[in-house]
Amino acid sequence: MTFPSHYLNESALVLFSGGQDSATCLAWALAQFGRVETLGFDYGQRHAIELECRKTLREGMTVLNPLWSERLGEDHTLALGALGDISETALTRNAEIAMAENGLPNTFVPGRNIIFLTFAAALAARRGIRHIITGVCETDYSGYPDCRDDTIKAVQVALNLGMESRYVLHTPLMWIDKAETWRLAENIGGQSLVTLINQESHTCYMGERGPAHAWGHGCGHCPACDLRKAGWENYNGPAPHA
Repeated sequence: MTFPSHYLNESALVLFSGGQDSATCLAWALAQFGRVETLGFDYGQRHAIELECRKTLREGMTVLNPLWSERLGEDHTLALGALGDISETALTRNAEIAMAENGLPNTFVPGRNIIFLTFAAALAARRGIRHIITGVCETDYSGYPDCRDDTIKAVQVALNLGMESRYVLHTPLMWIDKAETWRLAENIGGQSLVTLINQESHTCYMGERGPAHAWGHGCGHCPACDLRKAGWENYNGPAPHA
């Protein structure tokens, strides 16, 4: 895949959880930016096992492509336990996943992506980075309002005004579904990258690894697993018509 060459002189910071989407975004960034750093958050999430997947995914990508090995920079992890402390959600408590009275799934952690991007911008300021990449999407998702394009654009405006900067928030997955996310990974790094993300990333809300399914590890019945499974099956199905 060919990307604008002017990015090769710039650095990027990827919000990297260890899931399918953020792993694809990391590969996307490595394919076009001259230096790429990663940032993960420990906020008391029920599926904290995703944090353990980050190292394996990073190392795997350096093996896949020597150029990526040269471009991959430091990894950062920030502890945001306060977010988990104030959140009564199925992602931060041992609660059954269901729809809340406000019409949102109770896996929605209020303010999470806004907080993540704010801390990412603060770190980027110290690291001299202006490009911030996040794997949010409003095409094939759980309905979280802080994943919407309007939200991300508003956050970018607020960060640039409040920090007197010119950050660019990139959302390469915003308008594609999970099947297209697998195809994007294939376009960037071939089947080797698809296999790496399939086997080593973690998306399951329940935090279960267990035996691998065809689509990867997970409980197989939470909303995140349902999306990932459906995307994998569509990706391996008939090619879309032109």
